[in-house]
Amino acid sequence: MSEQDTFEQFSKSVVDALEDKKAIDLIIMDVRGHSPIADRFILASGSSDRHLKGLAHAVSEVAHKQGLVARVEGMAAMEWLLIDLGDIVVHLFLPEIRQSFQLEKLWAAPSSISDKEASSSIS
Repeated sequence: MSEQDTFEQFSKSVVDALEDKKAIDLIIMDVRGHSPIADRFILASGSSDRHLKGLAHAVSEVAHKQGLVARVEGMAAMEWLLIDLGDIVVHLFLPEIRQSFQLEKLWAAPSSISDKEASSSIS
C-alpha cells in the first residue's frame, strides 16, 4: 500500500469514527500547500461538551489502532478541541464556537473569493 493510500485509509477511518459517534456538519478540507502544519483538516461539531469528549475519544482510538498518539488540546474548556494526528488535524467544536471562528471560510481556497471581495478586503 502506498503512503497516499495509507493516508487516505487513515483519514477515512477518522471520518467513519466521527460519523459513528454522530458528529454534526462533518467537513473534510484539503489544506496541502496552504498550511505548513497539516495536509488535511477534518472539522465537526458536537452538541455538548460530553459529545465533544466522545468524538475526541473515538478519534484517539483510531489513532491508537494505527500506532499513533493523538495529541488533544482544549479539554479544559471543552468548546474547541484540536486533535493533532500529524498530517491530519481534527477540529471539534460546539456549534456556537464553530460559527464564531468560521474555519471553513478562513481556509477556503483563494480562488473561491470573488474579485470584488478580494479588492474590498485589500482596501
